[in-house]
Amino acid sequence: MASSETTEGKETPAGRPLIMRYAARSDVGRIRSKNDDSAYVGRHLAVVADGMGGHAGGDVASASTVLDMIHLDHDDYPEGADTVLADEIQTANSLLSELVHQNPKLSGMGTTVTALLLEGRKLHFAHIGDSRAYRLRNKKFEQVSIDHTFVQRLIDEGRLRPEEAETHPHKNVLMRVLGDVDASPELDLDILDVEPGERWLLCSDGLNYVAGHVVERTVREIKDLRECVETLVDLTLEAGAPDNVTVVMLEIAEETDDDVSTAAVDVVPPAGAGPDTEPDTVTATKPADTPPSEKNGSKDTKASNAGPTSDDGKPAGSGSAADDADKEADKSDKSDKDEQEEDKEPPATTDPNLGEHLSAEVLREELASRPHELVGAAATAAETGSIPTVAGRTVARRAATVLTHKAEQDRLQLEEPPRRRVRWLMPAVAAIVVLGVVVGLWLGYAWTQTRYYVGEFDQRVAIYNGISQRLGPIQLSRLESVTDLRVDSLPEYGRQSVRQTVPAGDLNDAQRIVENLKNFGSASASCPSPSSKPTPSPTASVPVPSTAAIATPTPSPVPTACEAAK
Repeated sequence: MASSETTEGKETPAGRPLIMRYAARSDVGRIRSKNDDSAYVGRHLAVVADGMGGHAGGDVASASTVLDMIHLDHDDYPEGADTVLADEIQTANSLLSELVHQNPKLSGMGTTVTALLLEGRKLHFAHIGDSRAYRLRNKKFEQVSIDHTFVQRLIDEGRLRPEEAETHPHKNVLMRVLGDVDASPELDLDILDVEPGERWLLCSDGLNYVAGHVVERTVREIKDLRECVETLVDLTLEAGAPDNVTVVMLEIAEETDDDVSTAAVDVVPPAGAGPDTEPDTVTATKPADTPPSEKNGSKDTKASNAGPTSDDGKPAGSGSAADDADKEADKSDKSDKDEQEEDKEPPATTDPNLGEHLSAEVLREELASRPHELVGAAATAAETGSIPTVAGRTVARRAATVLTHKAEQDRLQLEEPPRRRVRWLMPAVAAIVVLGVVVGLWLGYAWTQTRYYVGEFDQRVAIYNGISQRLGPIQLSRLESVTDLRVDSLPEYGRQSVRQTVPAGDLNDAQRIVENLKNFGSASASCPSPSSKPTPSPTASVPVPSTAAIATPTPSPVPTACEAAK
């Protein structure tokens, strides 16, 4: 962070703010029929996106993502910009999902994203996919991004050498990408210190057809950013350019009075703006975060949409006195503000042409507010007005919120009450189900604690409270008491009964079972007498039961002494 000094009790920064000076170019290449790459670069933001999905909509994915992020090109983040890039890329991912839901033909489209956001003297970095970011700092040239590809994973695991990656049959297989999925994208994020004079190269994978050492030499030796960009793209075309190629070069510099004129600037003018209005769109004094209503005070671009109450159409000088003229001017300004409020709340419509027109108007106004360069599919979309829109929404509000994110209240109003209810319904149902399961388990456990059984503990007959079962790691019984009756002193059938546990209704019942085991060697003191055999006396000696008697016990639920005597 730059040092500061105190003057008259106020803290003033020692150095000027840092900005990006930049140049960008995108080319369709020698083989492809359309350009799926998009890029934007301005004073504080640089983004490169390489779309995929071929005819299905790679250009839509990259253009939609880049155009969704252009409003970040400013340096005014009161709460800090630590999560800004990640949040915005997540929003872009949701937009792609909605576009696919609206048009299933776009299913499978996706895009890479590599972005830099300059805030003060910090550079925020976000990356997903195989586009690349290189940095030249203190004479050291290095790749900052990591390719999210199958071959890079093999290299990281030591199963492939870097020189073998270029000829690997699956070198273009991406492991992570922004696309039409609801899950949050897994981004590489970082916050880097930045120094004046360092240079960055952002590029799509189309530049990979130029040898790495040639790219490095070009970035080191060619000081002019525009010439460097042109040279890198030309080298790609000379190498055959089987893929689209997009190159963004930027240099971190302190802001000067003529920084706009020394930077490469390509501004898309607002619709209907004449040559006289174009210079205003690149004026360096316009702050990047100024709302549209304050940037175009003359309202020239909105004049065609003025309603019946507008005073724009009245001839100037309608009053003869200077006071009357001042009042008319104030009235005109007030009417203009009212018209702008109405423009923010237009009637809902799903007409695709009107939607594209309104989206393009808001986008062009956003682009005209600052120096920048927009290339590739995103530039085509901005110039033609074919901005991807989501049907079923008020398209003007969608344009103002998704593209420029300046109407927070409108963004909240986009959420329809039925969808809000549905969103809350599922968590409520899940909570009720979980509560029911918990209550059921608790009641079941409470019931088990009213039961008793007789079993074995340390080779002695014992009484347990509960049931002789487990619920996962939870034992549903506890030891109540241990008797002095040894299990091995019981007859064979009695031993088996105890080891298999004998259920009891309550504690008294369990104690009676123990007494029966002591007196008769069985859990029961009596048993039915078979008609073919006499009932043995309870005081008679109990012989060892035969195997047949054990295998076919009587259907009595409690083992009896006479069964043990058979």
